[in-house]
Amino acid sequence: MTFLDLAKKRYSVRKYMDKEIEKEKIMDILEAGRYAPSAVNFQPLHFIVITDSEIKKKIYETYPRPWFQTAPVIIIACGDHSKSWKRKDNKDHCDIDVAIAIDHMTLAATDLGLGTCWICAFDAKLCHELLDLPEHLEVVALLPLGYPEEEEHNKEKVRQSLEDIVSWEVYQS
Repeated sequence: MTFLDLAKKRYSVRKYMDKEIEKEKIMDILEAGRYAPSAVNFQPLHFIVITDSEIKKKIYETYPRPWFQTAPVIIIACGDHSKSWKRKDNKDHCDIDVAIAIDHMTLAATDLGLGTCWICAFDAKLCHELLDLPEHLEVVALLPLGYPEEEEHNKEKVRQSLEDIVSWEVYQS
């Protein structure tokens, strides 16, 4: 499979099989995130892997959607602001670095036959409190992980054309 085929195959999974994920697959996905590039190679990443049902119940409070509760694993993707690179104008690249790592992880999951859904619309403050995180760590996204119950990747994705999103040499609207 080419990289472009893999990118086209990936979709947001919102229904998972009740099937345990092999630890080696979880480790491969985490490894893909670890190898993601980051600004100045500062690597301000921290991932919390949750498989325990009682801890998952707490995390469900931060995003109370029934489909979310079907995922056998939740990866909490955090950024460490004490390690992240800041540009001269103080732009903090922590979120960008974590986003790159998450993207690597979602593609790795797809390659392994697993599904994910990048969740940002959760109660970040509550999640931070429930996990008792230090102040310098920010929960950037929740990443449910599991075997998809249905294959949806055959649906045509609606995307803008390249002509609508690419300019050559100078901006063109």
